[in-house]
Formats: sequence, C-alpha cells, structure tokens
Amino acid sequence: MTYELLQDYWFILVALLAGLLVALMFVQGANLQLGNRNLTETQKRMVLNATGRKWELTFTTLVTFGGAFFASFPLFYSTSFGGAYWVWVLLLITFVFQAVAYEFHSKKENLLGMKTFRFALIANGALAPFLVGTAVGTFFCGSNFTVDKMAIANPSAPIISSWGSGWHGLEALAQPHAVLLGLGLVCLTAILGGLFVLNTVDDIDLEHRMRRTVRGFLLPFLCLLISWTAILLIKPGFAVAEDGTVYMEDFKYLGNLLEMPVVIVMLAAGTALILYGIFTGAFGKSKSGFWPAAGGTVLVVMVIFFLAGFCNTAFYPSNEDLQSSLTIRNSSSSYFTLKVMSWVSLFIPFVVAYIAYAWYSMGRKKITAEEMDNKENKY
Repeated sequence: MTYELLQDYWFILVALLAGLLVALMFVQGANLQLGNRNLTETQKRMVLNATGRKWELTFTTLVTFGGAFFASFPLFYSTSFGGAYWVWVLLLITFVFQAVAYEFHSKKENLLGMKTFRFALIANGALAPFLVGTAVGTFFCGSNFTVDKMAIANPSAPIISSWGSGWHGLEALAQPHAVLLGLGLVCLTAILGGLFVLNTVDDIDLEHRMRRTVRGFLLPFLCLLISWTAILLIKPGFAVAEDGTVYMEDFKYLGNLLEMPVVIVMLAAGTALILYGIFTGAFGKSKSGFWPAAGGTVLVVMVIFFLAGFCNTAFYPSNEDLQSSLTIRNSSSSYFTLKVMSWVSLFIPFVVAYIAYAWYSMGRKKITAEEMDNKENKY
C-alpha cells in the first residue's frame, strides 16, 4: 500500500466513524422529549429507558472517532482539540453530565432531584449535535489558526499550532453556514430520536406523539439542509495545488461532487433513505423508519467528509493563514504508523458484530408502561 492510499483509507474510516456517531446521536434527539409537556411521567420514563440502553454506544463511538482522528491525523487533532478547545470542552462536559444523569436520575440518594438530571439530558440533547455540526461546518468555512511545523525544533516554545482568536472555537458561532449545519443536525437527531422511540416502545399514545414529533421537525430540517447544501455548492472552496499551495477556487465543492460519481450515488442513496425513513415514520404505519433513516445518515455524513477532504481540498482550512490549512497529505501520521494501524483496523468488523449483537440482545423486548412500575428498573 502506498502512503497516499493509506492516508485516503484512514480518512474514509474517520468519515465512517463520523457517520456512525451522528446516527447514534438519536440518543440525544430522543432525550429532547424529556422536556415535552405533552408526555406523561410514565412516557418520559419509557423514553429515558429506551435511550438508557444505548447511550454508552454513542459515547464510545465519540471516543473512538476522536482516537481515530488523533492516531491518523494528529496535526488536525492537536490544532482543533488544542485550539478550539471550548467547543470540545463543552461537548465533553455535556456528555459527562449525561452519564451522571443516567446513573443517578432515579436513585434514592439523588439529592439534586430528577428535574436537575433531566435538564442535563435535555441540554446534552440540544448542545451535543449542535456543537458537533457547527465544528464540522468549519471544514468549509475555515478556522482561525496558524501552523508552523518548524517550531517543533524550538526548545523554548515547541508549539506547532497557534489559535488566532481568544474565543478558541466559539467564533464558529459567527459563521452562519456552520451554524446552519449545527441546527440541521439538532433537527436530524430529534427526528432519529423520535423514530427510535417509535421502534422501541410499545405504547399507542406515545407512538402517535412520536410521529407528531417527527412531522414537527421535518420542515425545519429540510429548510436547513437545503439551505446549507445550496450555499455549499455555490461557495468558493479551499483547493490545493500540486505543490501544496492552498488557494480559493470558485464552486470547489460542486466540482468535488461532480468529480466523484460514487459520492453522488452515496448522496442520492443516503438522502432517499433518510426521507423514506422519515415519511414512513411520520405519515405511515411503519415503526421501522429508524433503520433506513440511520443508514442514510451514515452515508450523507460520509459524503460531507469526502467533499471536505478529497479532490485536492483542505479539509481543515485556516482563515488566519491560508497556507496553514490542513489537508489529508500534510496532517497525517507517518507511513509506518498508518500501516500498523491498518492491520489493527481489520478487527473493526468483529467489534461491529459484537455491538450489533449487544444491540439486538438489549432491544429484543419492547419497553412498556407496565415495565416502568418495576422497582428494579434502572432509569
């Protein structure tokens, strides 16, 4: 395997993990329902127990995604996680609060009360997808950083990456295009959450309310998705010349899409699956809309990463210094590291098979209102 092929291979794996992460954030989307005043206390407990059986998979995928990015593209990891740290710190804080909330929500020794922990879960449900979506949005808008690889030889200040804004990542909130993606991701995870509850819980009234929830988020999601995509396809992009020079190119991302027929097919299939899952869940009688919608989400997120990184494009562009922009070629690990990790990656199918089995084992029995009366119920 050549060095470039290994770099592409690991970027594809990172994109796949990103897609799985977004699909698994149905947990966050479903937990938004804990603030729904139209749900009874029992129904909220049913939602909480539905997500409580799966939230660890989402958190594990988040950690795996970060670890894969760190191992394969360490310069991106050090630049983004070390510079835009307020975004990632806030994200991790919401996940920590989520874990604590699941553990102590229904415990007798819960001194803060159920409402406090439910608020933590709702905050995680809104902030986590918004922060992730906005952070990914900066792949196309740029961030304020500079990179000087020669600084590693300076014993007094061996700092390669420097952030050019005191906001340390929060300045992305001033990028409307990035914010659109963040808001769109909130709507998408809310839809996936409603479809998941519909698939997992056996309660006719809750079923009707989840279909109504999916319908309620459908129009905002479509407006945000169409707006973000339209802006992306007409905006200039961060192109990379053969000598590594980064420059602005008109309609760059539209050109990337047209240059990769496979990605066009992935985008069409992913969009079709998402819409099929949404419409069968919102307007039909099916309870299985979650599965095509989740699968389509994985494909669409992978397409977003491919448009950002392939076809000689800087996937993490710098607005502070254009030539500091990070590409697949200049931010990856060494050939030896990528090669060794590629052998390790062959175990991924076995891990996925184990997760699928665990998912199946935990979800064989539908959650019912009668189950909530069980004192041994964890959540």
